[in-house]
Amino acid sequence: MSWYNEAIFYHIYPLGLTGAPKHNDYSAPVSRLNTLLPWIDHIREIGCTALYIGPLFESVGHGYETTDYKKLDSRLGTNEDLKNFVAACHEKEIKVIFDGVFNHTGRDFFAFKDIQQNRENSPYCSWFKGINFGWNSPYNDGFGYEAWRNCFELVNLNYWEPKV
Repeated sequence: MSWYNEAIFYHIYPLGLTGAPKHNDYSAPVSRLNTLLPWIDHIREIGCTALYIGPLFESVGHGYETTDYKKLDSRLGTNEDLKNFVAACHEKEIKVIFDGVFNHTGRDFFAFKDIQQNRENSPYCSWFKGINFGWNSPYNDGFGYEAWRNCFELVNLNYWEPKV
């Protein structure tokens, strides 16, 4: 039996719990994730053995419109802050699972920005579902695309594209 079958999970939405701004202006990182360190003892004390936390990756708003999958959201801190937080959880024998969204990106994702700038000439047109230069998105991009549940700030990735 796998560890997660026996685990008792605690869930944290870090942007909300840390009081991070609702909009990311991509300024210098603010180490808000560190304010969650005292929660680790609480999580352990109530009998939880795993933490489900996220979204964590750089995004522009609520966190699910990812703009950089390799970077902790600057409203929460730095990648080093995240490594330290996970290490602190592990010291208390709490496993950590990141809530990552890999079905879609945000409109500020580099490949989507390239399509906005270079249109049909972008090498990333195949990275997203339904790119269509014959219709217009609600954001008036001059092209359309498939969005997650018609939320056009969430641009669906095309998993048939090997580079994706």
